[in-house]
Amino acid sequence: MKRVYLLLACLCLLAFAVMPAQAFTAKSLTVTLAPNGDAVIDMQYDLSFLEQSAVFFRMADPATELKKAFDSNTNQQITVNSVTSSSANILVPSYARVSQKDGSTTLSTPAISFERAETVLKTYWFAPLISADFSPGVTTIIFPDGYKTIYYEALSMPTVTHTLSA
Repeated sequence: MKRVYLLLACLCLLAFAVMPAQAFTAKSLTVTLAPNGDAVIDMQYDLSFLEQSAVFFRMADPATELKKAFDSNTNQQITVNSVTSSSANILVPSYARVSQKDGSTTLSTPAISFERAETVLKTYWFAPLISADFSPGVTTIIFPDGYKTIYYEALSMPTVTHTLSA
């Protein structure tokens, strides 16, 4: 009987050893700005089976984490529009600063950084077992006139300022 338990324990250890140690992977982040500075932010991501289970049992919530990441940039109430096991969509009022000068409208977005998310992850007991990638594969900031700024594999993005075309 002890041999059966030993064999099962060895099989479990082998399974954990060959199992890929993956976690949250940010695929894309799209920030779509309105003329008044509001933003709809859509993040596409992959979750491991373990993380999907945590979301299902409400032990983790990617939308809440995304909301926290953008919460410090505004005094307004952020709204979670939708969340699935592979995406989160939020509305951030007054996300971009809007200024008027000589009949032109200029929007300035705040800098975006996911470094805090990585730091928070490292505090969890399971952190050594996973490797999360918080830098979106593609980050796109879309202004109301169609102008786009694109970043690839960037953990932090600087402030983006654009004057809308008439």
